[in-house]
Amino acid sequence: MSTIYNIFVINKSGGLIYYKDFGSIAKLDTNDSLRLASVWHSLHAISSQLSPVTGCTGIELLEADTFDLHCFQTATGTKFFVTGETGAAGVDLLLKSIYELYSDYVLKNPFYEVEMPIRVELWDLNLATLIRQRERTSTGK
Repeated sequence: MSTIYNIFVINKSGGLIYYKDFGSIAKLDTNDSLRLASVWHSLHAISSQLSPVTGCTGIELLEADTFDLHCFQTATGTKFFVTGETGAAGVDLLLKSIYELYSDYVLKNPFYEVEMPIRVELWDLNLATLIRQRERTSTGK
């Protein structure tokens, strides 16, 4: 396991509905996070259409020299993606855990409107706890 830099949630229309920095590296300002989410949504959609493999749903992992970007798309089209250190292990399980938290704390919240920005305190708290647990596990503390 290794460090997670950022977490993004994109609605099915390509709008950024959640963004959070989890490190001192790779901090993005608001415009950069919106731009990255928009570009990723477009690349993900194009890749699923251009893929020679039948049933491809889009890019799941983008490996760069200095970071990896992992993506999980739900059946409803909502995308969760994280950026982190290269070669990070267990990120697919982390993304599924993030989706479970989203289901439990965001979608079950009676005041949350689907496809709108996520402003749910319990989601934030539990997401931060999940990331801290992952970091503790990876460092052995």
